[in-house]
Amino acid sequence: MSNRNKGIILLLLSAFGFAMMAALVKLSGDVPTVQKTLFRNMVSAIIAFGFVVYHKERLFGRKENQKILLLRSSLGTIGIVLYFYAIDHLVLSDADMLNKLSPFLTILFSALFLKERARMFQVIAIIIAFLGTLFIIKPSFSYEFIPYLAGVLSAVFAAGAYTVLRVLGSKEKFYTVVFYFSFFTTVSMLPFVFIYFEPMSLKQLIYLLLAGVFATIGQFGITIAYKFAPAKEISIFFYSTVVYSALISIMIFGQVPDMYSIIGYIIIFGASFYMFVKNNKE
Repeated sequence: MSNRNKGIILLLLSAFGFAMMAALVKLSGDVPTVQKTLFRNMVSAIIAFGFVVYHKERLFGRKENQKILLLRSSLGTIGIVLYFYAIDHLVLSDADMLNKLSPFLTILFSALFLKERARMFQVIAIIIAFLGTLFIIKPSFSYEFIPYLAGVLSAVFAAGAYTVLRVLGSKEKFYTVVFYFSFFTTVSMLPFVFIYFEPMSLKQLIYLLLAGVFATIGQFGITIAYKFAPAKEISIFFYSTVVYSALISIMIFGQVPDMYSIIGYIIIFGASFYMFVKNNKE
C-alpha cells in the first residue's frame, strides 16, 4: 500500500473517531459541558501518558517550548469547551461542520501572525466557506443563535491552536503534545467541575470514557496520517466526519439537517475541494 493510501485510511479512521466522540458526548445527556470536557481529556491524557513513557520522552516537553505548548493548550481547551456546548445544543452535523471551518481560519491566522502569504485561491475558498456558514447558522440574532456562535468560535480557537502548532513544528513528539494538552485541559477543568458537578449514571460515565477513547483515536490518526502524506494531498478526506455525523444524527438522534444546512455543507465542502485541487496542481 502506498504511503498516500495509508494516510487516507488513517484520516478516514480519524474522522470516524472524532464523529463517534461527538456522538457519545451528545448521548451523555445533561452533564455540564466542563464535566464532559474533563472526562474526554482525562482519558486522552492517560493513553498519551503511556506513549510518552514507552518512548522515554519528556512528559511536558522541553523548557524552551513551554510558552508555545501553554498557548496551544489554552486555545485548544477553550475551543473544545465551545465545541461540546455546540454539540449539546445543535444538530450534530451542524456543530461538526461549523467546527470544520478551522482549516480555513488557520490559513487566515498563518497569514496574519506568521506572515505566511495566503494565495488568491485560498482567499476565495475562505470567503466561499464563510458564505456556507450563513446557510447553516441562518442568523436570527435570537437566543437560538448562541450555540451557532459557539460552534464558529470553537473553530476560531481550534485554528489558533493549529497555528501555534505550526510554530512548534517537529520540536516535540506528537504524543508529548497530546499529553500536554490533555493534562492541561483536565487540570484547568477541575475547579469548574467541583463547582458545577452533576452526579452521573453508569451509562453516562461509560459514554464519556468512550468519548475519550475515540477522541484519542481521532487525534493520533490525524497526526500519523500527515506523516505518511502532505496535508494538501489528503486533507479533503477528513471532511468524511460530517458524513458520519449526519448519519449518526439521523440514526441515533432522529435529527435531520434542514435544506439550508445541507446547502451550507455542500458550499463549505466545495470550498475545501476547490482548495484541495488547487493545492495539488501547485
